[in-house]
Amino acid sequence: MRKAQPWPLLHGQIFVSGVTLHCMRKIACLAIASSLVFASCALAQEQSQPQPQPVPMPPPIPQPLDKAYVGPVKLDVNITNLTDRVEHVHEVIPVVPGAKQMILLYPQWLPGDHEPDGPIKMLGGIVTTVDGQRVQWVRDRVNMYAFHVPLTPGAKTVGLDFDYLSPIKPSAGRIEMDKNLADLEWNEVLMYPAGYFSRDIPFDVTLHLPDGWKYATALETASDHGSTVKFEQTPLNTLVDSPLYAGRYYARFDLSPTKTDIVHLNIFADKPEDLKMTPAELQLHKNLTLQEDKLYGSHHYKHYDFLLLLSNKVGGVGLEHHQSSEDGLGENYLTDWKDGVLERDLLAHESTHSWNGKFRRPNDLWTPNFNVPMRDNLLWVYEGMTQYWGNVLTARAGMRTPEQTRDIFARVAAGFEANKGRDWRPLIDTTNQPIISQRTPVSWVSWQRPEDYYTEGELIWLSVDTKIRQLTDDKKSLDDFCKKFLGVYNGSMITDQYDFQDIVNNLNAVAPYDWAKFLRTRIYDLHPQVPEGGITRGGYKLVYNDTPIEWEQTEFAKYGFADFSTSLGISVGARHGGGAAMIGNVWWGSPAFKAGLVPDTQLVSVNGEAYTAKGLREAILAAEKDHKPIEIQYRRGKDYKTVSIPYYGGLRIPHLERVAGKPDYLDQILAPSKSPLPKF
Repeated sequence: MRKAQPWPLLHGQIFVSGVTLHCMRKIACLAIASSLVFASCALAQEQSQPQPQPVPMPPPIPQPLDKAYVGPVKLDVNITNLTDRVEHVHEVIPVVPGAKQMILLYPQWLPGDHEPDGPIKMLGGIVTTVDGQRVQWVRDRVNMYAFHVPLTPGAKTVGLDFDYLSPIKPSAGRIEMDKNLADLEWNEVLMYPAGYFSRDIPFDVTLHLPDGWKYATALETASDHGSTVKFEQTPLNTLVDSPLYAGRYYARFDLSPTKTDIVHLNIFADKPEDLKMTPAELQLHKNLTLQEDKLYGSHHYKHYDFLLLLSNKVGGVGLEHHQSSEDGLGENYLTDWKDGVLERDLLAHESTHSWNGKFRRPNDLWTPNFNVPMRDNLLWVYEGMTQYWGNVLTARAGMRTPEQTRDIFARVAAGFEANKGRDWRPLIDTTNQPIISQRTPVSWVSWQRPEDYYTEGELIWLSVDTKIRQLTDDKKSLDDFCKKFLGVYNGSMITDQYDFQDIVNNLNAVAPYDWAKFLRTRIYDLHPQVPEGGITRGGYKLVYNDTPIEWEQTEFAKYGFADFSTSLGISVGARHGGGAAMIGNVWWGSPAFKAGLVPDTQLVSVNGEAYTAKGLREAILAAEKDHKPIEIQYRRGKDYKTVSIPYYGGLRIPHLERVAGKPDYLDQILAPSKSPLPKF
């Protein structure tokens, strides 16, 4: 059989399925011409077809006006459903005569959070009525926090019922309720009419508690009958600013520094034994309020209530309010006092906000209601200066030793040596982070530097303090600035706004200097170098060595945490408090980073032995001597990998070392104030 030719030839033409190539060319030309005709027709159709256009936006939500609302909103909250952790809400809202609809707002922008994080996703069972007859609400098509309620002619009241579904597991949000404890934030359990300043809407509030529970709040109680509590009428802004703690086990301690400055520490705990406070511990907490009065020279509350939860079941918290603070720590805050050094500045930080953040507040952080956006560009004052005074006041009260506080300043300053994010992101831009990410975790903390306005802000204010002392030959300090800036209008609870120039003016009133340039270069410019000017001017220098900080190691071990940020460039912790050792952070550009380690991977072994914090420390010290790379095995998902890290620099634990011959400003800053108590 003869093999067939794949391309039959005829007079030099190639046949393809019986058609010559010459014919195919003619067909192709006809096809092209035809396609051009069709294309021109399609183009004509496209040109005649209208382009898409945006549809008009719905009418905007009415802007808030500073005028009195028609009457009080009646708010009834029931938190007795401990099994399901459901808080039931019933409201009755008076109607403005002649109104055709009511727009109800659920709080979105919350003071102290600095971000639009009102937990609207936790709501369920929303029902509205008009004069007792059910009507269907409609959510705004643009603003998900606004609900439109149609009104019938002559309507008198709108009724509102809904459930706040408090998180049951941490992945859904912070745990706020348990069988023995509850943290009630009023913004979570109310709506209010749009178009008014929050200070112009009065609320009459009734609360139903589980049987046998006690409560504490800055609100004034009108009546207390069994498990039902009625509070005195209060404007919405004060209500939202006055959270309530409740629970089965409760103790109250008097911390009042004077007869006219009334301060109480209200503690709720998982177990009654966690409420026990020794006389020495009580005195330390009294010292705190005493030192605050000496520093600020005023107060801006009728009475102040620390609300403190000690629990491993309800989530920790630190949130400031004008006449109180929400504080949440582990159950062993009192029972393990010796080894709880790191947490002790929480109360000082949050109570300082009564002066810095609540009474004095940046212009654009104050808003007329809870649905007007905030602007955060002065958080380096609001939070940064508060972070500074929180640590300083904790030392002045004796709740930490001066040495422990210097260790903390050293750790903060050293963190910026490895913080490569300062190469590209100025401090001022970090103040936008709460709005950008609503404080969700980021993978590369040192590169993205999400909230450095706290810690770098703290070092800036240390630098300001030591600079004032230097300029005035140690006759004045940041204490004097605080009395001028925060201590005005004693007794007033009306928020007093400020801007950048107010800061500069008050600093110049204490010590004339180019404070505008001093602050702007540190806040708006890029600064890759470590911000340690306040430390060096304070009589110390930042040094690194292999000497461990005993209290820090004890504290870290308690939480299963280890910090190698200034050496290898990693931190390690147990996932959710137990189980495998996980790499939490990897510092950008560090030896670990260059070796390929990434956050949220399991650290399996070091030099062939199962990982322990002690073992990794020993491996780092051994490499410093023998210059052999450190072998680290890690697991990411199902994959195991071993990397060799050529690091020989030792542990590089940061410390502050006294510089002989320099003024000891830092020691003076941390010493208890000798100023007399102000006369209120």
